Amino acid sequence: MKFRKPLLALAAVTALAAPAAIAHRMWLLPSSTIVSGSNNWVTIDAAVSNELFYFDHRPLGVVPVITQPDGTEGKAEHHNIGQFRATFDVHLTQQGTYRIAVVNQGVFGRYSLNGETKMIPRGTTKAQLASVIPAGATDVQTSETLARNEIFVTQGAPTTTVFKPTGQGIELVPVTHPNDLVANEPATFQFLMDGKPATGLYVTAILGNGRYRAAQKQMDLRTDAAGKVTIQWPEAGMYWINVTPNAPRPEGEGEGPRPQQGQGAGAAPAPGAPQGMRGVPSGRRVSYTTTLEVLAP
Repeated sequence: MKFRKPLLALAAVTALAAPAAIAHRMWLLPSSTIVSGSNNWVTIDAAVSNELFYFDHRPLGVVPVITQPDGTEGKAEHHNIGQFRATFDVHLTQQGTYRIAVVNQGVFGRYSLNGETKMIPRGTTKAQLASVIPAGATDVQTSETLARNEIFVTQGAPTTTVFKPTGQGIELVPVTHPNDLVANEPATFQFLMDGKPATGLYVTAILGNGRYRAAQKQMDLRTDAAGKVTIQWPEAGMYWINVTPNAPRPEGEGEGPRPQQGQGAGAAPAPGAPQGMRGVPSGRRVSYTTTLEVLAP
């Protein structure tokens, strides 16, 4: 991984608004992505909105997970959930790159019991699934969801500890550091699915400030055989990046990751998990989202 030495003193640019509506995108927006010195603070806005980086729908209220440059867990401070957005602060006490993530993971679905359709309780995890589906249940249709939404903030020199994969869902392994992006220069990222390079993922990159533009300025790409994608940034700004196994949602569809083709609640079971099997999700929904800052040359 290559780093740009002069980037340490650069200040981040915060986008105030973003593209024309595709329903309900989830996003995190940091006040800064690159800071110099030590003992800095960053503030993060978290929301689900029709227009990117513009508060018009609801807050993203899940408690964030902070990973510090040395790999230890940090703390989100002053967490506040308002009507349209959530905000929280992160105190940067270490030198290097922080990961700030909101991860939605769980199982949802339904089953039939004594002629009635029952819903699996909200908040059920994969480990709990067998215990919440009663004996005698039929027509069990379940789907596991794992939506990872994360950003990266660097204090001082960029580091790579926070990019160690967990082996769950879609994850970013940078070839180009995400805090070292410059307009008109290519950046390469590798995406993993459950720890392995993921071929053919759909990658959508949209430049912010779209609320005040006629054109959305969207780039649609696919990962190659090694799970890699190269993005040539046309201009500086804040970019929303979304990665899914399936083509992006048409305008007007609801929020959240889509089921993989042939999977999901109400769809055919995944291989090895026949419909009606207690304790095994029969479908899966995964997605990855990040907000990246691209600096002017």
